[in-house]
Amino acid sequence: MREFTMTEERRSRSTEAFYGRRKGKPLRNQQVESIESLLPLLKVDLETPAPKPLAALFPADVKSIRLEIGFGGGEHLVHRAAENPSTGFIGVEPFVNSMAKLLGAVKERELMNIRLYDDDATQLLDWLSNECIDHIDLLYPDPWPKKKHWKRRFVSDVNLARFHRVLKPGGKFCFASDIDTYINWTLQHCARHGGFEWTAKTSADWLAPYDNWPGTRYENKAKREGRSSAYLTFLKV
Repeated sequence: MREFTMTEERRSRSTEAFYGRRKGKPLRNQQVESIESLLPLLKVDLETPAPKPLAALFPADVKSIRLEIGFGGGEHLVHRAAENPSTGFIGVEPFVNSMAKLLGAVKERELMNIRLYDDDATQLLDWLSNECIDHIDLLYPDPWPKKKHWKRRFVSDVNLARFHRVLKPGGKFCFASDIDTYINWTLQHCARHGGFEWTAKTSADWLAPYDNWPGTRYENKAKREGRSSAYLTFLKV
């Protein structure tokens, strides 16, 4: 199992190593087949300009676009795509094993409203046109718990600027985590940016999961280890 090394090209883009390893245990034959045959059909091609409207990425007739960065096991992405067939979902996940798992679910459930990207999410964000996304999900991102690694957290001044550019007016940014320092970090960074309004009025607004929340394996792990989660919602202003 090797560690992923950032390339010189990616360093030149002033990004950090927001994620670590790219591969885990060996893939099964069926998973390899999905990576080789299905992923190319669903992968967003950054070599061509982003279509206008962005809904043209999807064969399904979609009315809104939702982006999930780091979908992990894909539980949330698959659940939302199945319950919202009129929404187009773009899922980003560089970890090969997670992508393979998601592709299996897409194939099994014949989901026509999902498109994927398997590399650095900042590349996709920079490719997108202004004000083309209705909703961004960043759910249980890697907290990089050591203070010396906090600069690797995906929530940063530069990435919030990216979010603000691609979100439509009034668009949502949803962030969930069980790590107190990352929750506070996100609140502080969004407040400092000035373009995101936290919607919570009482503690119940951020302690209660989102509507029709399916749960994730990361959330379940947090519960087993005695940690509660926060579910933050911000609106672009």
